[in-house]
Amino acid sequence: MLLSAALLAAPALAPAAQAQSPAGFYVSAGIGVNQPQSTRVEPGGTLENTLRGSGDIRFEPQAMGLLALGYGFGNGIRVELEGSLRANAVESAGSYPGLTPVNRSQGQLWNWGLMANALVDVDLGASWIRPYAGVGLGYVWSELRDFAAAGTRQRLTVDDTSGALAYQAILGAAFPIDLVPGLSATAEYRFLGTLDIEHDANLFTNGRRQPTTGSAEVSPYHHAVLFGLRYSLGREEAPPPLAPIQALAPLQPLPAPPPIAAAPAPVTRSFIVYFGLNSAGLTTRAREIVTEAAIAARSGTTRIDVSGHTDRSGTPAANRRLSQRRAQAVASELRRQGIAASDITITALGETQPAIPTRNGVREPRNRRVEIVVR
Repeated sequence: MLLSAALLAAPALAPAAQAQSPAGFYVSAGIGVNQPQSTRVEPGGTLENTLRGSGDIRFEPQAMGLLALGYGFGNGIRVELEGSLRANAVESAGSYPGLTPVNRSQGQLWNWGLMANALVDVDLGASWIRPYAGVGLGYVWSELRDFAAAGTRQRLTVDDTSGALAYQAILGAAFPIDLVPGLSATAEYRFLGTLDIEHDANLFTNGRRQPTTGSAEVSPYHHAVLFGLRYSLGREEAPPPLAPIQALAPLQPLPAPPPIAAAPAPVTRSFIVYFGLNSAGLTTRAREIVTEAAIAARSGTTRIDVSGHTDRSGTPAANRRLSQRRAQAVASELRRQGIAASDITITALGETQPAIPTRNGVREPRNRRVEIVVR
């Protein structure tokens, strides 16, 4: 429910932002609520026969947090290293045949995790949201702190830290914040599981000085909902070393025999905006070029043609959609600069008209562009 609410509210965060996969390094942080599932406690060693069977623990939902450093390849694929902390109080414990009835329980479960994640961003063609999914592998240190389950004559206690390999699944979405380029809000669901984690345990019996020692295996599954921020440290790919192209005004035609003089031909000016790989976001330099085009358009323009282009590194259908988003991003910036929407014509040409002809699949920065023609 929390994730659905975030998805519905997200357009207000970034009405004009362009959702895109990070290119280069990024950092992210999140806080939320973690709920371990109720889990069996399996006694081991001499406790297995003394307790005559297993018990269970139920936990309260409480806070968790994480930090991650990641790297995006610019094509929707990301990898990251994540550190996390989960803390949950024991709600109740019971079902131990040797302790029945359990009349008192207490304790806390702390988990420190270090995970390596691989994630894929999903392009929905929307400017305000970028869903993603991922999996992770790593290691979790689990501390069952001050745990006690007491019956009438005996008391089982655990105060021990142990570790095990862990795995997780991630479902989330990023919502760009246009006021800060590179910054996105995130909402996630995470599932975490571990291999069996065995803790040292003691069983105290009334009338005996020394406890019976053994082990207790506690390995709950964790479910978490988190909200956070992600900031891209990488730079947009630098535009190729080509300055914005400005066409020279055509030569004036020779005057016709008097008294009729030929009217001067209209002046056409062209501007080119470049984009990063798989990106439709405007860089600072790109916004400067669009501003130059808007200034030129205010001097008596009758029409502005905005045509989007891509290189040949994707499928034709995906490239046509990407070129449409690039053209729309430029047109949106022109409108923000005061150009009337009725004066702008948008065309999505995909990979069909490359500035630099290449083979299929080649990433050519000079083909990732939008051409602005001011007539």
